[in-house]
Amino acid sequence: MRKVGLTVRPARVADLPSLVDLRLANAEAHLALDPEIYRVPRREAVVRHFTAVLADEAGRDAVLVAEAHDGRVVGMIEVLPQSEPPEHQILRPEPSAQVHTVVLPGARGLGVGSALLAAAQRWASDRGITYLSAGIHHRNVDAVRFYRRHGYTDAGLSLGRRVDQVRGAD
Repeated sequence: MRKVGLTVRPARVADLPSLVDLRLANAEAHLALDPEIYRVPRREAVVRHFTAVLADEAGRDAVLVAEAHDGRVVGMIEVLPQSEPPEHQILRPEPSAQVHTVVLPGARGLGVGSALLAAAQRWASDRGITYLSAGIHHRNVDAVRFYRRHGYTDAGLSLGRRVDQVRGAD
């Protein structure tokens, strides 16, 4: 596949099988990173999700696909606008969204992810979104490298603890 033959466009209903396959393959890859955090969702749930997103005429969320010159969908990116923090919180309101990028293993390193991310940034900018974030698992070094290469930087630290471990700790 040559990058020249790549088209990035909004996903269509006909892309549903590809979107589902991409999500499930991505889930399997993340499960290998950390089975305590990730799971493989049921196919039917993924179908329902993408069916609802594609049917949303308001277009709140975006799903963009990268289509190879032969018509195969080789990647996708979701852009999910975030709610602004409530007035009582200390976070400064800023129109923001999360991005989730998935590229088929055989299409990596060919500019597919970069093309998807550029299209997602244009989509967000056109809607007044000024900040994009990508939640990446620290062991997903390829994804961390990809987003850093595109100007994404550390935006904080998320700490967590299982509640069932709290009882014996005090």
